Amino acid sequence: MKCPFCGHLDSKVVDSRPAEDSTSIRRRRECLACHKRFTTFEVMESLPVVVIKKDGSRQSFDRSKLLNGMIRACEKRPVPFGTLEKIAEEIEQALQNEMDREVSSDRIGEMVMDRLKEVDEVAYVRFASVYRQFKDISTFMAELNKLLQEK
Repeated sequence: MKCPFCGHLDSKVVDSRPAEDSTSIRRRRECLACHKRFTTFEVMESLPVVVIKKDGSRQSFDRSKLLNGMIRACEKRPVPFGTLEKIAEEIEQALQNEMDREVSSDRIGEMVMDRLKEVDEVAYVRFASVYRQFKDISTFMAELNKLLQEK
């Protein structure tokens, strides 16, 4: 690590701890030449996840799009925003942990539905109706019946 004071390339780590946001590490370093101290932050590099849409096009994964879809499904429902943020974070983390850098929108939709089903059944049905593109009332009723049988 290059010293910001003298430009020397060698330093030692004096203290290391998680940063306030818990996504990086704060390190106090001491230059081996001038002995001045400075702070660095180490952040884990995340690889981009590409979403393959139903029409075959590709987009970068966007957590805000995922969150907005869940917010719409939970409109006027007693689901705290923090719960939706947590679900979005869990899904993003699960995608980051997989070795595959490309994921289908179908897979993401299924992950959202699995989690919404546990949180709020009405929100689940709303999300499923848009995601699965219910064409008529019979497909909608089939999904409701499936939900009732699982209970």
